[in-house]
Amino acid sequence: MNEYYDLPKLIDPALIQRASQFGSAELADGMKGLGIPQDGCLDASILPIDEHTKMVGTAYTVDTKDGDNFPIHVAIYSGKPGYVLMVDGKGYQDTAYMGDLMGGAAKAVGLEGIVIDGYVRDRLGLKGMNLPVYSRGYMQRGPKKVGPGRINATIQCAGVTVNPGDLVLGDADGVTVVPRDRLEEVLDRAEEKNNYEINRRKVIAEYEECKAAGRTPPELAPKWVTDMLAAK
Repeated sequence: MNEYYDLPKLIDPALIQRASQFGSAELADGMKGLGIPQDGCLDASILPIDEHTKMVGTAYTVDTKDGDNFPIHVAIYSGKPGYVLMVDGKGYQDTAYMGDLMGGAAKAVGLEGIVIDGYVRDRLGLKGMNLPVYSRGYMQRGPKKVGPGRINATIQCAGVTVNPGDLVLGDADGVTVVPRDRLEEVLDRAEEKNNYEINRRKVIAEYEECKAAGRTPPELAPKWVTDMLAAK
């Protein structure tokens, strides 16, 4: 079914590799102050079925409602490796949007993961297939099949605008979406934040070592804390 829906161009593998070094929190930190709504963070209720999985890839999208999973089927069968399927299901909670059969199909075509602004079922089956799936929770009642929905349109998924071709990263903390046209800028800022955190961990470790050895430990509070205290 790939001929029916042109997928957005995959993000450069070098940028995917850079992004994969970070967590969703670090990418969100990289968007602070850039005017990107919610710093790219999907609602806190969007959580992984298996917190030990991680996904990073290029977004392609589905817009649907009222538990209709027909367009999700079509999108999955149109998918390819490197893509994350982002579904705006409007938070519908009366039925699931998908279960482990659809998850199995998504894994078979090579999707990096699926994010659904709605509910899923077959929790254990989905968890056992090592496919990152994010949703608002679980509902055992089966979905509807109506159609047509929209595929590869700009959507609002769990509070965040997602365009086909954006970067999506999900881990145990949640899902962060980075606009494609801001990706290199965000990655540069995430690297700066990561370097800061590496140095902070070194200070914390040194503090613990000095304390255990009876030596005078270094200042534990970061400089920005002491500066703010001094200013007050």
